Amino acid sequence: MTAEREITRPVALAHGRRLNPTAVGWSRRPLHRTAIGGWGRTKRWEYWGVVSDRFVVGLTVAGLDYLANCAVYVLDRRTGEETTRSGISPLLSPRFGEEPGGGTVHASAGVGSARVGIEIDDDDDEVATSIRVRARGLQVDLAITRPDHDSLGVVVPWSGSRFQYTLKDLANPVVGAVTIDGTTHDLGAGWAVLDRGRGRWRYATTWNWGAGSGMVDGSTRALQVGGRWTDGTGSTENGILVDGRMHKLGEDLQWSYDLADAGATWRVRGERLDVTLTPFHLRRDITELGILAVRTHQAFGTWSGTGVLDDGTTISLDGLVGWAEESRNRW
Repeated sequence: MTAEREITRPVALAHGRRLNPTAVGWSRRPLHRTAIGGWGRTKRWEYWGVVSDRFVVGLTVAGLDYLANCAVYVLDRRTGEETTRSGISPLLSPRFGEEPGGGTVHASAGVGSARVGIEIDDDDDEVATSIRVRARGLQVDLAITRPDHDSLGVVVPWSGSRFQYTLKDLANPVVGAVTIDGTTHDLGAGWAVLDRGRGRWRYATTWNWGAGSGMVDGSTRALQVGGRWTDGTGSTENGILVDGRMHKLGEDLQWSYDLADAGATWRVRGERLDVTLTPFHLRRDITELGILAVRTHQAFGTWSGTGVLDDGTTISLDGLVGWAEESRNRW
């Protein structure tokens, strides 16, 4: 098991296009200033994933240096209908915040009927985030409450010139509405998870990611697990959140799943964790755009199992709602 350094003060992620060695570690709050120099391999994004009683929503604002992407995915859990919109604009990049915690971004990509606009506004005073998505035949409006709880910020060092800062903010209550082809639906009770990324990436990468949020035994609990892309780096993005406190898991976890079986479970195990996701839906997203290719299998479902906290207490994670995924990328 790796003993990772906990960062407790603000720090610069990079010096120009090179990783700042003192930025490597993990934090309970956004503490990294994420300005990065250079062009061509820098990737920046804000991703919000939502699972409610009625809908699953995923939305992305991404800048890959050589293109901008705004995308939204909606699953109606009652009907099983999927709605996807994605806009791409070459040689553009949205303007992302570079100070710790800066998640406000207004962006649009695509033209004509393929245009997707996304506005994400962080309100630091009220500790909230509002999101507005507009695309052909689809509107999403979300109001997310950001409790004063720990998040999980991690810097993953592949080398001095290839690195990633990732911030996962879990178990955020969300309300809102989804409008499809002019009919507005209440989002229902749900949880929102933020995935913030800033870094300079290798061209080909595969990752696993899983997250879940909910109430268990009267307390707010959440799960964050990852793998493959962090293996061997000495950094992990694994943790358990209980009543606002993050319990960091410093080991590489073992993932077991079968992409050929849409209903198959996803199991994630380690010394302090043994959890299984039972899916209610499997999303397949395959994009081939020349040098850019993405193949993602994302299972939405309910987690069950146990985790061990920092003090050795074993807790239940039964009933957390969320997802597990494998994503293969050339970008």
